[in-house]
Amino acid sequence: AGMRVAVVGAGVSGLTATKCCLDEGLKPTCFEQSEDIGGLWRYTEHIEAGRPSLYPSVISNTSKEMSAFSDFPYPEDFPVFLPNAWVLDYLRRYAERFGLQEHIKFGTTVVSVRKRPEFIATGQWDVVTEVDGKQTSHIFDAVMVCSGNFSEPSLPLHCFPGIERFQGQYFHSRQYKHPDIFQGKRVLVVGMGNSGVDIAVEASRVATKVTICTSRGAWVLSRVFDHGYPWDMVLNTRLMSLVSNSLPGPLSRGLTNYRVNQWFKHENYGLQPEESCLVREPVLNDDLPSYILTGRITVKPSVKEFKDNSVLFHNCPEEEPIDIVVFCTGYNVSFPFLEEADIKVENKHASLYKYVFPTHLQRPTLAVLGLIKPFGAIMPVTEMQARWVTRVFKGRRANMSSPTYQNAIQTGHILSLPFLKTDRLVYMDKLASFIGVKPSVLGLLCRDPWLALTIFFGPCTPYQYRLEGPGRWEGARQAILTQWDRTLKPTRTRVPTSSSSPWPSLLTVMGFLLLLAAVVFGF
Repeated sequence: AGMRVAVVGAGVSGLTATKCCLDEGLKPTCFEQSEDIGGLWRYTEHIEAGRPSLYPSVISNTSKEMSAFSDFPYPEDFPVFLPNAWVLDYLRRYAERFGLQEHIKFGTTVVSVRKRPEFIATGQWDVVTEVDGKQTSHIFDAVMVCSGNFSEPSLPLHCFPGIERFQGQYFHSRQYKHPDIFQGKRVLVVGMGNSGVDIAVEASRVATKVTICTSRGAWVLSRVFDHGYPWDMVLNTRLMSLVSNSLPGPLSRGLTNYRVNQWFKHENYGLQPEESCLVREPVLNDDLPSYILTGRITVKPSVKEFKDNSVLFHNCPEEEPIDIVVFCTGYNVSFPFLEEADIKVENKHASLYKYVFPTHLQRPTLAVLGLIKPFGAIMPVTEMQARWVTRVFKGRRANMSSPTYQNAIQTGHILSLPFLKTDRLVYMDKLASFIGVKPSVLGLLCRDPWLALTIFFGPCTPYQYRLEGPGRWEGARQAILTQWDRTLKPTRTRVPTSSSSPWPSLLTVMGFLLLLAAVVFGF
């Protein structure tokens, strides 16, 4: 009999975890507390306890080609950036295509996950679940935690002096659904993440006045990037990664600074990040600079204190009258079903090897997926984590008994910042090399030069990790070579009689240069 694996949650991570278990011949049981799949991406009008909450206008920040699971491209007619209902549709198709539905138990809450008495020998877990108030205990050989980190809002009211005397309304962004509550009101949005900026932009269409306050600032990127191509398909390439990781720190930061200020100069809009926050993940919003320019939104420093009907900002002498405050202050990482000893979470950080395995467990049979904020799409990252984890569970290419891992545990060299902005490509390549699926550009250059050039100079799409090794997918090469066709299909809905895509010609030039370099330098 195959190893029995409990998967907690049927969102993006839970679905791909279940699928990877099946690929490896393991026996997954996925427990989902709600009545449907989709996790964060399933919109509900009412807010459910313990579940992420979405507002109806949420659109993916990453393009469909960069966000796809590596063996299941998005349909070509889907928009390039996806409204939440389209992402959910894709997840339903994925579940159907790989027969995941039958392995999911809906309406089932995981109450506790505890090591069994003989854990050191077996690595097994006691998992207690609850359905309609009735609890059941199960034994599993391994557990994959895919419950996400957008369920428990972080609302540190003690950091906002005077909030208790504020007469207006205030709430956490998790409560937000529709902008009509802001009609004719003066709105303050606290925090400058993606939700904060989205809500400020929506509010400004109906509110009298909207102010965003931020202590740290942020880089703001538009989804529509150079020449109208998706931002992540332009920025997330192997060439760009190689360049930015080869340059000395100050040069690399200077390059980033130059790139992000090409659309508009952040300093002039009050958005320039503090020196210490230059590595924060950027905010994706297509409207913010024009809304600041047209006076709909004003950016201020952080709150000093609240008064009855107004607020004072640091370094600003005058009070600002306010009716409604939206706290976009993020979420706490919490695993209520796990023991404190099994995963330590302090100050939004968890001590996890490669952001996945709790470091102090004697057996690597508990994995946490998706607890990471990559610069780019998270779906392919969680899929890669799941591919690695399921192989570790099986004891293949584990890389867990390696001296590196043991040394990391002894010396404390653990990546204990799951919310650090990770270099997505470097991280994906590292996990891919553990599994044996990292593409070899130089190897391909001899066998399949066109593919090699597309992989190196083009966007680093997930299909690259299905070209060879375990889990190889026949359609990977074709998916890579047609990625721009699927990107252009939904927008090229009116084509003049003479037009051509710049990419093939650009790749041809690049290819010529690379081959020239190969001849000259003999590599």
